[in-house]
Amino acid sequence: MLSPSRTVEELKALKALTGDENGAQRVAFTEKWLAARAFLKEKLDVLGIPYEMDSAGNLWATLKGHSDTTLVIGGHLDSVPNGGWLDGCLNVLAGLEVLRDIQSRGIPDITLKLVDWADEEGARFGRSLYGSSAFSGFFDVETMRKLKDRDGVPLEEALSNVGIQLNDAPKAREGQQNIAAYLELHIEQGPVLEGMQLPLGAVLGTVGVERHTITFRGQAAHSGSTPMNVRKDAFLAAGKMSQEIYQIAARHNGVCTIGSCTTKPGIVTSVVEECTITLDQRHLDADHLAAMWQEAQDAARKFAEEGHVEVEFGYLWNIEPILFHPDLIDFCAQSIEETAGVVHRLPSGPLHDAAEVARAGIPTVMMFVQSLRGISHNKIEDTLEEHLEMSVTALGKLTDKAMEWVQGREG
Repeated sequence: MLSPSRTVEELKALKALTGDENGAQRVAFTEKWLAARAFLKEKLDVLGIPYEMDSAGNLWATLKGHSDTTLVIGGHLDSVPNGGWLDGCLNVLAGLEVLRDIQSRGIPDITLKLVDWADEEGARFGRSLYGSSAFSGFFDVETMRKLKDRDGVPLEEALSNVGIQLNDAPKAREGQQNIAAYLELHIEQGPVLEGMQLPLGAVLGTVGVERHTITFRGQAAHSGSTPMNVRKDAFLAAGKMSQEIYQIAARHNGVCTIGSCTTKPGIVTSVVEECTITLDQRHLDADHLAAMWQEAQDAARKFAEEGHVEVEFGYLWNIEPILFHPDLIDFCAQSIEETAGVVHRLPSGPLHDAAEVARAGIPTVMMFVQSLRGISHNKIEDTLEEHLEMSVTALGKLTDKAMEWVQGREG
């Protein structure tokens, strides 16, 4: 029998195991991440449900059914540094509870799998959806090979340290075989459901994302002896960009974020010679998204010219707007109505592994549960326990509906 309260208790136990006073510390490919995976494996071992890691580092648990046709429930255990206790891991532990429930009924008609995607967040190397993009096939090894963290550690080295070989990651695409549908539960990470006083929502799809670096190059000079009017200050141009992205976002009703800024030589006694910023832009409409990136480039060139510095653009990652499967959206909405009495359908601004699965052509849907204060990626991230339990109940109902739907399509 489904026990939503057990999921809440397991979430608390994982929080105690892998968090500290600053929040969750389950950054991918670190010791805390490995501890979170060990926690999950222990639960699966008790159930006797086998699991394996694919070539990209995704962990798959399989509840074998009478048919090889497969329904997948997914999530991610990794977090951002000092993150929240629910982001990602709610999906996995709620899925674990659904597997428990279905296992207790006997051998299911179709196979169910629970997947923990590797490095959904991209917190360390700036490239989100690492594991699910390897699965979907939208993955370039050579681009990945260039990625390094703040300490200069290459992604390839970090993967090797936990037994994953970057060159083998594209083989994860083989895991698409027999998968008929994908379900993902997630905290909303925004204020919409709370503002409407609703616990749960059915997700229509994910917004498109453009993610790039902008590097301004000027000239280092002594901070005491160099007059302001002759400086070639790379940071001056970057500073102007921090204001401009708000104007770009407002013109298109999208969102833009400068998430990091790195300067060289990075000392207090020198004018900045080089400044690199990361720019994340998101929109539901592909044309608006493209226009936002073009306007950012135009502005960067203008500010570089004004400051007598050079500018260079680097590609990090992008994904187009992706809509989820209409039948599964309806099943999700029905499950929420049966659980909470009322439902709202909304798009997702944050990135999720579900988008990569949908890109692979697999019917996909997401369910959101309300986030208090709309805050995530922060130690104060929270959701009412009552709502957490409702989300597990609704996910169970959605799973049953999706299993029946998959069987019908199979026949």
